[in-house]
Amino acid sequence: MRERSLPADEVIASLARTKEHDYSYDRFFSTMCSRPHPIAVRAHDMFLETNLGDPGLFPGTAELEEEAVRMLGELLGCPQAQGYISTGGTESNIQAIRAAKNRSGKREGNIIVPASAHFSFDKIGDLLSLEVRKAELDSRLRVDISSVEALIDEQTAALVGIAGTTEFGQVDPIEELADIASEWGVHLHVDAAFGGFVLPFLDNGFKWDFSLPAVSSITIDPHKMGLATIPAGGLLFRNQECMNALETETHYLTRAKQTSLTGTRSGAAAAATYAVMMHLGREGFREMVGYCMELTRHLVRGAREIGVEPLIEPVMNVVALQVPHPPRVRERLMDRDWHVSMTREPNRALRLILMTHMSHENIDLFLADLKEILADIN
Repeated sequence: MRERSLPADEVIASLARTKEHDYSYDRFFSTMCSRPHPIAVRAHDMFLETNLGDPGLFPGTAELEEEAVRMLGELLGCPQAQGYISTGGTESNIQAIRAAKNRSGKREGNIIVPASAHFSFDKIGDLLSLEVRKAELDSRLRVDISSVEALIDEQTAALVGIAGTTEFGQVDPIEELADIASEWGVHLHVDAAFGGFVLPFLDNGFKWDFSLPAVSSITIDPHKMGLATIPAGGLLFRNQECMNALETETHYLTRAKQTSLTGTRSGAAAAATYAVMMHLGREGFREMVGYCMELTRHLVRGAREIGVEPLIEPVMNVVALQVPHPPRVRERLMDRDWHVSMTREPNRALRLILMTHMSHENIDLFLADLKEILADIN
């Protein structure tokens, strides 16, 4: 730290210069986050000083969080759901499995996740001393139910299904997982960090949320397709009993117990989440998701015109493109300032997310560059 103070203008100028090194969202195909909605930014700024870790001092902000959770629960088929606004999908997944373990009474045990599950579940295994059993995927890159059935036993604390896999945008057969969870009496957690703000606005017939009685908890991220500021995650439980499994006594705060993972929590994320949901409503989100799906169809059509097929037909605005030598193609695309990622073996492909910051024009520019790169590599 400096000994002497630096004028505010100089500090801000230094920050601006540093930020110029960041890349532009206009060239991002690899991220599941996007520019926050302007109303989210305004709401965030209004609540910067609030701390939901001590909600008795900020009762108005606490009310906003409760209403945001209620709206999220309503979106996911359970208006009476309990939960809180977290830092994101990783924290929400940790807390959901922590609750499942605490309720099961198992000091050591296992959880069963799809092979396509987010890497946060590897962290969970380490943090909670749980064995993470990874079920195989079927030909459509969904969790294979027979593999789950082969892995489950008396020490299983939770099953996990994904509604919008990070790599493929696929939806696991949650209804079938719910049947297994009911049979074994185990907690079923649905990771809908990405799909939670997509699937409710698509006409697809998937059953994956609290409308299934066996679903105990759901992760949903407002800072992804919910257009809130970063970080803003959501953790919802079907009822208070599940939530109570996370309680810790907080002797010196305004409330005697706390269920969140972090102690200090900014109320800005809750305010941003609330503001976007109130402002857009279902109509606005339906329009936004429709735009992203049109971008997805535009990309797939253009890719097929240059001889590139998707690994699976996109379920939502996530596309995995089959190209020869994916690491080399990705490197060449990065040289042209296109930021794409790759899926894991054995289903190696280019992974692209079609978010609200993308445009038809930039997709066309991307496809033109991809065509040149493929011609050169081949």
